Amino acid sequence: MTKGRLAVILVAAILLIDQAIKIWVKTHMALHESIHITNWFYIAFIENNGMAYGFQFGSKLLLSLFRIVAISALGYYVWLQVRRNARTGYIVTLSMILAGAIGNLIDCMFYGLVFEASTAYSVAGFVPFGDGYSTFLMGKVVDMFYFPLIVTTYPDWFPVYGGEEFIFFSPVFNFADSSISVGVVALLLFFRKEISEITLKRE
Repeated sequence: MTKGRLAVILVAAILLIDQAIKIWVKTHMALHESIHITNWFYIAFIENNGMAYGFQFGSKLLLSLFRIVAISALGYYVWLQVRRNARTGYIVTLSMILAGAIGNLIDCMFYGLVFEASTAYSVAGFVPFGDGYSTFLMGKVVDMFYFPLIVTTYPDWFPVYGGEEFIFFSPVFNFADSSISVGVVALLLFFRKEISEITLKRE
């Protein structure tokens, strides 16, 4: 299998998994509903206008336009790396980041056009294209994975304080966010040489 074909298959697979999960959550769960899987893992449906893990970044329109520009640049860079026969692992990690970014952009571009608005009292369904809850580029990103890492600040036997607890990690995220995060960590750990040589110029 060529590296270019590997990149295309990987991006397509991540997008398929990401969108399948999001569509299921959107059409089967009410907003803010959660499903207990284990004490450390919940499926918790939220929507956000921001970046990965629900962070906010300026206006929704500017964020969507920024995503389009960033994805276009990254896609071109991946294409250049395939042509330069870069290391397979490097292309794989770049493809993971690209796929995750595209996955969240799809939500912004189309979910507002094809879905009803999700509420805490009703489950959304599909509507005719253009009759949804928002306009092009203004859809909300669907998040669902919640891993509340609960940290005990004092043991139960500790005098006075008792077993006080707090949630150490609270963001709710999706499969696309995970793909971006894993790709970025892999880049920083294993491909620092390639990162230092980043260029969009053709050789």
